Amino acid sequence: MKEATAEFEKIHSTSDADYENYIDLKRKEIVEYHLKNNKSYQEFIRKSEIQNWNELPIMTKKEFQKPLSERLSKDFTLKNVYVNKTSGSSGDPFVFAKDKFCHALTWANIINRFGWFNIDFNSSKQARFYGIPLDFIGNKKERLKDLLKNSYRFTIFDLSDEILEKVLMKFQDKKFDYINGYTSSIVLFAKFLQKKNIVLTSVCPTLKCCVVTSEMLFEEDKVLMEKQFGVPIINEYGASELDLIAFQNPNDEWQVNSETLFVEILDEQNNVLPNGKEGRIVITSLYNKAHPFIRYDIGDVGILDEKSTFKKPILKKLIGRTNDIAILPSGKKAPGLTFYYVTKSIIEDDGNVKEFVIKQTKIDTFEVEYVSENALTGSQILTIEKAITTYLESGLTFTFTRKEKLQRNKSGKLKQFVSLMK
Repeated sequence: MKEATAEFEKIHSTSDADYENYIDLKRKEIVEYHLKNNKSYQEFIRKSEIQNWNELPIMTKKEFQKPLSERLSKDFTLKNVYVNKTSGSSGDPFVFAKDKFCHALTWANIINRFGWFNIDFNSSKQARFYGIPLDFIGNKKERLKDLLKNSYRFTIFDLSDEILEKVLMKFQDKKFDYINGYTSSIVLFAKFLQKKNIVLTSVCPTLKCCVVTSEMLFEEDKVLMEKQFGVPIINEYGASELDLIAFQNPNDEWQVNSETLFVEILDEQNNVLPNGKEGRIVITSLYNKAHPFIRYDIGDVGILDEKSTFKKPILKKLIGRTNDIAILPSGKKAPGLTFYYVTKSIIEDDGNVKEFVIKQTKIDTFEVEYVSENALTGSQILTIEKAITTYLESGLTFTFTRKEKLQRNKSGKLKQFVSLMK
């Protein structure tokens, strides 16, 4: 960590004028390294050298669907690298590796970003809203990690009012400095506080901020959380196989990690799009020598702000995953979150509906599963259907099913839109 922190500070000290040269140098170095030392990447590229960055083919998750040992660079083994696996929220889980220096740089970056909000990883107390393995050994490992990281983990598989009452009591007992976890779980806690007319800092005055991650953060949810928690809400975007990708800075900008990653926005033909244009998010890990992630299509769609620079890129918008697209009868393609957003803006007006998910089961048929105190009325359902017709198209069929609780994946994430179309 000492060496990685020093390297991170060195990168930080690079001037704006010299930053493009830094990026170009690191891109060249990492490509040359893997072309020389990684057999899997050599087979993927099928060239001994590359003259132009844009010649490099785009990597996707399918390139990693083989044993990790076959993907590691020369002199790296399963024993001398950091190994982990993705959550599989995109539908393509895989095991990956980072060399230990690269992994340490990831933590140097995280520590730096949280420091923007006066959070010290060595001493600040974390209220953690994350999933946890339910098997005995996995559970104990994560509990030990939490202890070492000075964090207290709340279960997110049951977020009933009875459980959230116990969560609130923990905030009264412990001096938490910050909240960190999945967006949907923390939103539910904020709605619980709203119902009880409690601002969290009134019972936990040590609280400084709340960092949400892994799921979409909608503006109205952010406003609600800021009101009920009494602290800034910080939006984090990351990928376990890469690094922290973007982190909201104190100026309310979603600042992209330009220290250890190079982020591009590409169109469907793999052309680089100008800032301000929507496209696929493609990322290069500049320091991972153990395993290549070079022009890696992470599966998300987004926009870089027009004011972005090489040193300070700004993520203007994260639209969603490329595989969360609804194909409609007219042939129109719509991001699945469009349905979620339109429906959300209507059915949550009175605070009755706690959360919901939308599933596309046929080209013209969608199921809405929701958790609420009272069932939706006929007029509310009609209003939703009219809104969908206005924003998308007519002739779509919706069914609404009230549930006690919604199904989350094994890690505890809530997938807000799911297409079951093949």
